Amino acid sequence: MRKKTAVSLVLLGAFFMSFNALLIRLIDSATGFQILLYRALSMSALVLLVILYKRRTYFISSLKKVDVWDLLVGLFLGVAFTTYVFSIIFTSVAASLFILSTSPLIATFLAWRLLGEIPSLSAIVAMILSLIGVFIMVYEGLVLEKNLGYFLALISALAFASMLVATRGSKKADILTGTFLGGLISGLFGLLGAIVFSSGIIVSGYDILISFVMGAFAIGLGITLVTSAAPFVPPSEVSVLVLLESFLGPVWVWLLLGESLTKNEFIGGFLIFFSVVLLAYKSQKIKS
Repeated sequence: MRKKTAVSLVLLGAFFMSFNALLIRLIDSATGFQILLYRALSMSALVLLVILYKRRTYFISSLKKVDVWDLLVGLFLGVAFTTYVFSIIFTSVAASLFILSTSPLIATFLAWRLLGEIPSLSAIVAMILSLIGVFIMVYEGLVLEKNLGYFLALISALAFASMLVATRGSKKADILTGTFLGGLISGLFGLLGAIVFSSGIIVSGYDILISFVMGAFAIGLGITLVTSAAPFVPPSEVSVLVLLESFLGPVWVWLLLGESLTKNEFIGGFLIFFSVVLLAYKSQKIKS
């Protein structure tokens, strides 16, 4: 796949993913675990259909070819999916997505340590700025008792960045099997959590519909496009492109539901986005 095509697919995937937070906010009464369960069902079904169509093979044949890279991608995605949902539940959409936007910097650091891609001075500066921004937001979270949501958003950012590095390191044409496994893992978390911590798996038809739409299109189609293109673009660049989700996500929620930002969330978020834009600008300038 040409890099230009891969970049377009990542941006399109990020556009679909930007509706996740809005759909989570539209849930009526389902718990986070129940959302995970039903979202995973439709997501896994869609990814499986894409695998069968793209590879022209049977499902069992694909499972026989599962390797350590698929397992790593699946595990990282499973953690990222799970912590993302609960970060949105426990704090504001904007705060979660701003913190998730540190994933390019985390991916840059991991790619340097694990794949030998040495970060530039601008990348190091960007990492420091983003950490300051996260600290400002987390400090407010300690005061407003939203620190759990912030912590989960950080875990999600770390897991997503790790997935991108694993995808790049696998050198595979696609990592769709790992994406499928990620859906299954998050669904398993949801099933166990719903049974142990919630009132079971029974929810309203409305919540099931929203969860299915979320799983099939907002996350399923979105993450399928991203992971299909990720092997052809450096991890740091993919995670920068995916920040389209972080820009659009709070916009949809603000326009349709009126959810706003606190002062510290705005300041911290500005620092994080500034650091990411700095990294993206310097990377493009070096290439030109």
